[in-house]
Amino acid sequence: MTANKRIIISSDHADIAMRQAIASHVETRGYTVLDIGPTTNESTHYPKHGKAAAERVASGEFDLGILLCGTGQGIMMAASKVKGIRCGVCSDTFSARMIRQHNNANMISMGARVIGEGLALDIVDAFLDAEFEGGRHATRVDMIEG
Repeated sequence: MTANKRIIISSDHADIAMRQAIASHVETRGYTVLDIGPTTNESTHYPKHGKAAAERVASGEFDLGILLCGTGQGIMMAASKVKGIRCGVCSDTFSARMIRQHNNANMISMGARVIGEGLALDIVDAFLDAEFEGGRHATRVDMIEG
């Protein structure tokens, strides 16, 4: 159910067009989206963009976050340093589904120089459509949260 679900999306300069396509796609699915990424291709620093989005998810202002950088790795590392954030890099739909179902991920990261736009949209759909399964996975997520 997407009613009142809020998504924040950001990136560095790696692929503004892909980020905007994802934001538009997520909006058509009924989510409220805030895009806080850069609007020009001028080089910028992914850690500040990952941290800014993660802080707003961790605060509860947004339910989920979607991040992009060249590989997805750096921005994921920056986001995951924020307490309460569980972000994973995904280049396939299976991983995107599993990080929600088993790890209760609240953010996803993708590499704009690794995957194309079509796959990125499929990954986002898999992430958004999945639900945390709880049970034995809740114990493990609690261990991650430490």
